Formats: sequence, structure tokens, C-alpha cells
Amino acid sequence: MFIQTESTPNPATLKFLPGQTVLDAGTADFPSAEAAEKSPLAARIFSVNGVTGVFFGNDFVTVTKAEDVQWDHIKPAILGAVMEHYQSGQPVMGADAQTESGHAEHSGEDAEVVNQIKDLLDSRVRPAVAQDGGDITFHGFDRGVVYLHMQGACAGCPSSTLTLKMGIENLLRHYIPEVTEVRPVAV
Repeated sequence: MFIQTESTPNPATLKFLPGQTVLDAGTADFPSAEAAEKSPLAARIFSVNGVTGVFFGNDFVTVTKAEDVQWDHIKPAILGAVMEHYQSGQPVMGADAQTESGHAEHSGEDAEVVNQIKDLLDSRVRPAVAQDGGDITFHGFDRGVVYLHMQGACAGCPSSTLTLKMGIENLLRHYIPEVTEVRPVAV
């Protein structure tokens, strides 16, 4: 098994590409070792000292490290953990674990606008941020303000504010006049 790695715009996060499907559908975010108990793969990665977050996409695993840890010191152990997992034959997710389909539900008078927002996020934004090892999902819409949840490499990334304001906000405002602002939310 050959696992490739790619840097992300977030220097604390590295993208691991195992060369096979990680999740058939959706994403899974593990911001702590306790949350990782639902996934044998995430738990194995969290067993490496210095790992502070794990995120799964369709064909990648994004790992976030502590600030005081160097990639050169933990990358080999993470590669080993991923390889051991796939050789073990265990599932990526436990039987009772749920993957996230993405967007929060929204109904009411803004339902048509929200559907347009979700469509633009799915067609233009999410594929681009997945390339960087993260995901951005719809969280809410209130009086022109779109609330988005950032995961994986996008969470805590130094350029995330720029991505939100200059990229996503401009895109949504261009296509949907009802949108006036985009703000991040922590879930």
C-alpha cells in the first residue's frame, strides 16, 4: 500500500491519500480522541502523540497536529497507523457511527434561497475545499447572513477568513442577491 501526502493551506494539517475509498458518502469530523472512538481508523490515528484532529472525506484523511509538534516527527507514525488499519480489515467507521451528509436542514420562507445556497456550496465550494483536505457546510441563514461550518483543514486555517469573505461571500452575493454576509460557526 502506498499512501500519498499533500500539504494544505493550513500548516497544522496534512492530507493523507490512501489510494482507496475512505468514506462511501458524506464526511466525518473527529475534533478529539473521545469523538474518534466511533471510528477504528480515527482512534488509531489519535493514538499518535501530537494529533489533535482527524477528518475523513471520500478518498482522503486529513490530520491536524498540535502547534508544538513537527510533521517530521509524527508523519511516519501516522502513515503507519493508516497502513495498519487498512491491513487489519477493520471498517473505517464503527457500526453505530454516523457520517455527516453535510448541510443543516432549513425550512420556512427562505427555503428557496437556502436551496440555492446549498446548490452553490455543493457545486462550486465543497469540491474546491475537499482538494485542500476540508469541507464547508451550510449551518443557517438569517436576515441575509449565511452561517457556514468549516471542517478538516478549513477549521483553524489561517486563510479561512479570506476564503470565507473574499471567495465564498463574493460568490454567494453574486448569484443570490438576498445574501449580504457569510460568517463561520463552531459546532
